[in-house]
Parts: sequence; C-alpha cells; structure tokens
Amino acid sequence: MYTAVLILHSWLRWGVFAAGLTAIYTALTTRPVVGGEGPADRWGLAFMVTLDLQMLLGLLLYLVLSPNTTAMFADFGAAMRDPVARFWAVEHVGTMLIAVVLVHVGRVLARRATSAASKRTRVLICFVAAMVAVVVATPWPGLANGRPLFRV
Repeated sequence: MYTAVLILHSWLRWGVFAAGLTAIYTALTTRPVVGGEGPADRWGLAFMVTLDLQMLLGLLLYLVLSPNTTAMFADFGAAMRDPVARFWAVEHVGTMLIAVVLVHVGRVLARRATSAASKRTRVLICFVAAMVAVVVATPWPGLANGRPLFRV
C-alpha cells in the first residue's frame, strides 16, 4: 500500500503543476467573469482539486504509511538536526500546506471581488505564490532530499 500511494503521490505532482500553470495562464490571458464561471475559474478549481488530492495522499503517507516519518517521530530532535530528515518532517509538509491554503484563499477572494481587475489580481497573487511554494517544496532530483522525477 505504501509503495502504491507513494507512486500515485509522485505522479500526481505533474497534474498539480499542469493545473497550476494553466490556471495562472488563463487568469493572465482571459477576462475574468465577476459573479460567474469563466475558464480561469474552472482551471482554478482544477488546481485546487489536484492540490487537495495531493495533500490527502501526502498526509496519508506522512501520518500513516511511511516508515521514514515513523522513524523521525521516534527521535524528533535528531530529525531536526539532520537537514534531509528536517525537510521531510517539517519543511515539505509545512510549505505544501501553505500552498493549499493560498489556493483556497485565492479562490475565495476572487469570488468576493467586485471588479474583473481585482479578481484577476487576487487570483494571480495567490496562485503564483502557491506555485512558488510547490516548486520550492518539491524534492527535485540532484538535491540532498531529491527523488526521481517519475517514480515507478
């Protein structure tokens, strides 16, 4: 079960990247619809849904399935002294949680916007900040805490 969820979590990141970049692109290139659903709203929803699903899989790994986090929780002080363990125990989870919150806040603020310009601005600020957080917290190959781009 651990391996299957880990592979799914690894591959779903590409859906998050695609939905996030497309949501940002459509927010930049289409006119926002105040009080209605436009293409940017649909892609924002896709970004939110894929990120939420990614978070659920990640929390399942973090809290239940991963033998690595079990070992880190057994001696949390030692994990905080090890940069790689600290990344997995705190930084990855915390930064990704911030990204999820930013996407949800961006969608709520956009719905409450009274003009197309303010809707676009709110979406762009929150979605770009969320994508930056996702990119920063992703364990890219070549880093000390890196993982393969495509896990099989």
